[in-house]
Amino acid sequence: MATQATAGHLLQLIRRGHARTRRELQQLTGLSRSTVAQRLDPLLAAGWLRETSQDTSVRGRPPTLLEFDERHAVVLAADLGTTHAHAAVLDLAGHPLAEHTGRLLVTDGPEPVLDTLAGWFRDLLQRSGRGVGEVCGIGLSVPGPVEFETGRVVRPPIMPGWDDYPIREHLQARFDVPVLVDNDANLMALGEHVTGYRDCPAFVLVKVATGIGAGVVVDGALFRGIDGGAGDLGHIRLHDSGDALCQCGLRGCLAAVASGRALARRLTELGVPTESGSGVREHLRAGQPDAVRLAREAGQRVGEVLTTVVCLLNPGVLMIAGDLAETHFVTGVREVLYQRALPRATRNLQVVTGRLGERAALVGAAHLVVEHRYAPEQVDARLTGSTTS
Repeated sequence: MATQATAGHLLQLIRRGHARTRRELQQLTGLSRSTVAQRLDPLLAAGWLRETSQDTSVRGRPPTLLEFDERHAVVLAADLGTTHAHAAVLDLAGHPLAEHTGRLLVTDGPEPVLDTLAGWFRDLLQRSGRGVGEVCGIGLSVPGPVEFETGRVVRPPIMPGWDDYPIREHLQARFDVPVLVDNDANLMALGEHVTGYRDCPAFVLVKVATGIGAGVVVDGALFRGIDGGAGDLGHIRLHDSGDALCQCGLRGCLAAVASGRALARRLTELGVPTESGSGVREHLRAGQPDAVRLAREAGQRVGEVLTTVVCLLNPGVLMIAGDLAETHFVTGVREVLYQRALPRATRNLQVVTGRLGERAALVGAAHLVVEHRYAPEQVDARLTGSTTS
């Protein structure tokens, strides 16, 4: 491993908790003491590593410990919904330093929305006491399918005017840092996974809000499919819902009968005015009978689709998140899932609800940026000044 153990690789060993001292780095890499010191020097000079108080749990002269300094830079992150957005400045551990939630209509189009987010970011940096020069990257969560390599949304059903728009370039022109864009369910799944389920090798999060989507984490990495389309549960066709018109223009999609938008429409038709999935959530919390009944039925329809997902992926955790992650909806999911899925596929399955709430996508976006910026090849390139991407 010695030929591969660059400064970037040493930093990764420390960040991942595999090594805490120079001696441990020598043992893991086969590098000499002087070479380890030589490769650590630029990391310490850059402020990416810090030396901490000695470990008193060992006999003799205790070694100085090495730690990744999660305070030396910040990440800007935003979770863009259909009518609101949540933005934050976070440290490199994913802890928010300043946050803002406000009304922002995705239907206004990419330029006004992204310019508004840029303004929020500058205000948040000022509130957090951090400077633009301390930003190492931007992570953006959007409610549509994303081609991750280009950072562009692809034919998004609920984002008119955004198809193939250069989101990354737009924000980079204002902050001159790398910008990573991904689907909201993906980033929620990543955030929840790294926060509470790191040891789960197969993790699925289903977001049920205006639409329905899923994020899949396998062996610690997001599974996006060939071009970002993995997890698009909302547009799976149901055999007995052919008349339900979906926002994508087709009929019979799961989202057309079981999403927050669909339930809001049905409640309104029943004389219970409801504007959105968040309105459905409020009715559920108040115990409104029609909302309770419809949520349970919607959970059962989603459970039908998730039966196939569970049998295919055999996840250890299936998490329900979003506006409808309430007791009655989740009960409906469980009823159908455990009835129809093979016992072999569900015997080690946990069906849970989200822990991070509205911060899940922000935490996931920040983690995505940090993993990109502090990957070994990125670290080595940044130390030599050969890249800013």
